[in-house]
Amino acid sequence: MILLYISLVIISFLMMEGITWLTHKYIMHGFLWVLHEDHHDLANVTVFEKNDGFFFIFATPSILLFYFGAIPSLNFMFFIGLGILFYGLAYFLVHDVFIHHRFNWLNNSKNTYLMGLMLAHKSHHKGGKCFGMLYVPRKYMKEAKEMARNKEKASLI
Repeated sequence: MILLYISLVIISFLMMEGITWLTHKYIMHGFLWVLHEDHHDLANVTVFEKNDGFFFIFATPSILLFYFGAIPSLNFMFFIGLGILFYGLAYFLVHDVFIHHRFNWLNNSKNTYLMGLMLAHKSHHKGGKCFGMLYVPRKYMKEAKEMARNKEKASLI
């Protein structure tokens, strides 16, 4: 039974990337653009954005799954909620902390994957088509590897 629950957490986490892509493209850039727009207004950066309201919107399914997954006893819904929670934490750390530096942590990473993630997200803010969070299209990974190589060469000179 424990392997089933671990599998549910992992599958839920992985599925959230697709759900994130769909909700970002069709909801946040669609009928709820009014909440997301200030996130793209980099000239008017504040501590809190209307976009932060999505935290409550996206946390609600996880909270409900925790509640109904614990009553009357622990069941599969709890572990799906846990996968969603883990994805939300990853989103916060990657998007808000690493990419947008809303907190002064994780500022100096030279990891190629994280650099590719940063490039993909920056392209999104410039009108690109990257709507997910953890998946990095190949062209950005290639660009990040090239940047890392150039920095290595420059440090040798």
